[in-house]
Amino acid sequence: MAVTEQALLAAISSVLDPHTGKDFVSTRAVRNLQIADGDVAFDVEMGYPAQSLVPALRSQFVAAAKTVAGVGNVSVNISTRITAHSVQRGVQLLPGVKNIIAISSGKGGVGKSTTTANLALALAAEGARVGILDADIYGPSQPMMMGVSGKPESPDGKTMEPLVGHGVQVMSIGLLVDNDQAMIWRGPMATQALEQMLRQTNWKDLDYLLVDMPPGTGDIQLTLAQRVPMTGAVVVTTPQDIALIDAKKGVKMFEKVGVPILGLLENMAAHVCTNCGHVEHIFGAEGGKNMAAEYGIDYLGALPLSLQIRLQADSGKPTVVAEPDSEAAQVYKKVARDLAVKVALKAKDFSSKFPTITVSQGT
Repeated sequence: MAVTEQALLAAISSVLDPHTGKDFVSTRAVRNLQIADGDVAFDVEMGYPAQSLVPALRSQFVAAAKTVAGVGNVSVNISTRITAHSVQRGVQLLPGVKNIIAISSGKGGVGKSTTTANLALALAAEGARVGILDADIYGPSQPMMMGVSGKPESPDGKTMEPLVGHGVQVMSIGLLVDNDQAMIWRGPMATQALEQMLRQTNWKDLDYLLVDMPPGTGDIQLTLAQRVPMTGAVVVTTPQDIALIDAKKGVKMFEKVGVPILGLLENMAAHVCTNCGHVEHIFGAEGGKNMAAEYGIDYLGALPLSLQIRLQADSGKPTVVAEPDSEAAQVYKKVARDLAVKVALKAKDFSSKFPTITVSQGT
């Protein structure tokens, strides 16, 4: 009995994307379906990095295809294609960077920088090309967390080469000044320095650039949100009421400048005792979850208040690389994939496809 394309597509449409819940046939992710003497081959193109999901998905596709009578060998090639997505109106995309995601918090001390480092490493572990811009001029911590040091090279005297830590490109004011030097700068100077770091760094073909934003909603944050081409923002908070008050201000700021909120991440949600395993909600329970529901924001998940997460970040090997199979690392990876899915579902940016129009003076 001859194997038909229609029967095969019907069979493999039973395999669902674990993050979107949709099948790969109706979303046109299945490409190049070929049938030869009962042997079947096809490609699946995903819009977000998901290397850790590939083995399980491939097995599901093979099993689904083999439910069709007459199917012999099944070959499935699963790949990822990440594209640039739309940003605020009137802001141009950055060369070498497809998508910029702001990781922000209204309040300091909620673990935003640790979260940024681990999400960047999680995206990289899933197969994406990732960079971090440490935008916290007054308290840069990414060089220490990412285990990078030394001054960035500048071959042409105009642009800088990012440093690379654990496969992630990093730029920070902490790489340009001494560790014990205080940045006693007013807002305009700090903003100018940030814009220079963003635009004069030779980012190498990044799928995602994560911006570790300074805490608060002041001049620097507002200028960044207006001038940097952001695909979206993530708000990090603890469940504590005092942190949620400031997190709400951060949400409002991004809304006013037209940057979509990709989700809210609740950090230090609960402490698990390393001796007895007792779980205690030191900063309150589900404050972030309730805020996300109140504001209609996607709740990305909860991370524990963990001694190991802190120790690993301080040592220059954040959790995702120090203990990639740990429960916390799995949460970071799931949140990173969820973020990438949200970006993939946004409208694409087609500005690179437009022709360049030049006006010349007629003679």
